Amino acid sequence: MHRHGAQLLDATSARFALWAPDARNVSVEIEQRPAVELLADEDGWYSAVAPCQAGDRYHFRIDDHLAVPDPASRYQPEGVQGRSAVVDVGGFAWQHPWHGRPWHEAVIQELHVGLLGGYEGVAKQLPRLAELGISAIELMPLGQFPGERNWGYDGVLPFAPQHSYGTPQGLCALVDQAHGLGLMVLVDVVYNHFGPDGNYLAQYAGPFFRQDRQTPWGAAIDFRQPQVREYFIQNALMWLCDYRCDGLRLDAVHAIDQPDFLVELASRVRAAVEPGRHIWLVLENEHNQAALLEQGFDAQWNDDGHNALHVLLTGETEGYYEDYKERPIDQLARCLAEGFVFQGQANRHGTPRGEPSGHLPPTSFVLFLQNHDQVGNRALGERLTCLCPPPALKAATALLLLAPMIPLLFMGEDDGSRKPFLFFTDFHDELADAVRQGRRGEFAHFDAFADPRKREQIPDPNAQATFETSKPRQQDVLAGWHGLYQQLLELRRRHVIPYLPGTRALATEVLAAKALTARWRLGNGQELRIDLNLDATPQPVALPAQAQRLYDSSDNAHPDSTLAAHSCVVSLLPPAQETP
Repeated sequence: MHRHGAQLLDATSARFALWAPDARNVSVEIEQRPAVELLADEDGWYSAVAPCQAGDRYHFRIDDHLAVPDPASRYQPEGVQGRSAVVDVGGFAWQHPWHGRPWHEAVIQELHVGLLGGYEGVAKQLPRLAELGISAIELMPLGQFPGERNWGYDGVLPFAPQHSYGTPQGLCALVDQAHGLGLMVLVDVVYNHFGPDGNYLAQYAGPFFRQDRQTPWGAAIDFRQPQVREYFIQNALMWLCDYRCDGLRLDAVHAIDQPDFLVELASRVRAAVEPGRHIWLVLENEHNQAALLEQGFDAQWNDDGHNALHVLLTGETEGYYEDYKERPIDQLARCLAEGFVFQGQANRHGTPRGEPSGHLPPTSFVLFLQNHDQVGNRALGERLTCLCPPPALKAATALLLLAPMIPLLFMGEDDGSRKPFLFFTDFHDELADAVRQGRRGEFAHFDAFADPRKREQIPDPNAQATFETSKPRQQDVLAGWHGLYQQLLELRRRHVIPYLPGTRALATEVLAAKALTARWRLGNGQELRIDLNLDATPQPVALPAQAQRLYDSSDNAHPDSTLAAHSCVVSLLPPAQETP
């Protein structure tokens, strides 16, 4: 199988390969050099060796007229419509030997490179995050998108790190610095669709897509094609091997209709990395396919847990929160005990969703209170700091950071940021108009935006001000929030993380409409117990005797049998106190 794109063979030449099954002829045009015709090979491939060196810019010419960037371009210094650049990161001088960290140590912060000022801006944040207790950063998608700014999910050249963030060598430097601080680096990759501007594949590689299946973004990518599978597997290997990233978060794999492709990707990745190196593979998957978590994937983002918590904290029940409006506390209890809420039950559309997950360890599930989707997909991008009482959010945060699932934070969350995170793009002309109106139309069925005049107040995704407003600012935060996260993450580091291997759920009990107690047996035999009350009124609870009280969000200095309003109590019981 060919390697997609340009591969340097030595200092003066490279092999260029393009899968173009609909083309009659293909050439590569390298600036200031004669064009080189690519030779037709089997199965729609065109390839040739041409003289060039790192930094040279080129494009492919299809059928003597259509000039296109390399779909596997490693860098687009002039943007999606410009020439591609030959890149060599193999010569980067890595400073920090690194084999990663085991998955159970993960405390992840998701961040947007553009909002933080590119790779150099992110690098400035790393010492603070490491000191806080974060063990991994997750970079929202880096693949080249149209324009200078985008929330990341409109990429069209997934091999090319976005040019406005910095150079490929700058990305290497960021990863290297993170490793020097003990931080892992994950990259969010989008293998389910391409953005609406700058993707030319359909014009010379129609079989890349299947017209008989549509997704929200257009024709589905055809993962039955081995060349298509190889394209995305090579992309995964690029991030992990060339850039030495520590893992991938695969976006919306429910839009990939060939689950065996995911299994193949995981297998290839595991086989490619050197022995002893820790690599993390995480899914976003509305289908709750628990089987994939036993076939090479470490964990899945647990939207069920988030959605139940969001309803309990805010009372919102529109959109997909409708699935959680009846008894969200029961659903949260099931999440804490078994992972997924939906394990085959019908959702609000009457469609069965999910697979049984109770046999999986708690670390198979990434729990979060906020992320780019849950904030950015809101019309006004509000964070929970603006949607619920701070004491309730403080209690939910204690659950997030001390429960045995893997915690994920969204940038700014650890400071109690009150700045919105809005959906933003950099489209122009008719596409900009369509995106703006489409964005406002998404919320027409929400009560708050039923009036068309209200929808006009939804920020224009293409406005520079929308991007600027989304930058976290330390001036607009909840007082004391950073210290809260520091305290809780230190407790997690000392009392939870070392004993996560072998942890299993014991039981959860619903105490009231917004209160529960949950218990787990840790790997060292201790029992971890969390009592949570998200109601505004106290709830009676049988607090355990002879327990080590790790944390009480209500600052209750005198433990009693009442769980305070908007509170979370976290306790450890020794092995001898095992509860039947």
